[in-house]
Amino acid sequence: MSSLPFRIGFGEDAHRLEAGLPLVLGGVPIPHAELGAVAHSDGDAVLHAVADALLSGLALGDIGQYFPDTAAEWAGMDSRVIVARALELVAARGYVPGNVAVVVTLDRPKLGPLRADIARSVAGLLNLPESEVGVSFKTSEGLATAHVQTRVTALLVRTPGSGEG
Repeated sequence: MSSLPFRIGFGEDAHRLEAGLPLVLGGVPIPHAELGAVAHSDGDAVLHAVADALLSGLALGDIGQYFPDTAAEWAGMDSRVIVARALELVAARGYVPGNVAVVVTLDRPKLGPLRADIARSVAGLLNLPESEVGVSFKTSEGLATAHVQTRVTALLVRTPGSGEG
């Protein structure tokens, strides 16, 4: 187990978008989305990237190791379950999230009005104050209009008394 007081993780996720599917980002259903995520789970690119950032910060692999998209049992699963499992693994190593920065690339719909909802949802899942969850939005400038991509950086903080393992 690491003795470092802080660890930094990075996660990234992307999904192709198609008509007739729901779009969920950060645990928040996106109203008026004409396209939704094609995925084995619910396709929440924000929560997938958050979970990968938590795992990578402690060299614990990625969500595909724990929830393979070839396993029928994970079909349609709520991505909040994925984040909860990543948090359990991080806590078992003596760390908790300190803050996260989320960047979502999506052309349509515009997500600005949902920034606070997404930040609040992610903060709640990670047991963080909303002020420790940064959420930014970008477009692909027309390069990938049927695509959503999310990048997340997470700071993990050693919990008091967890010491070296």
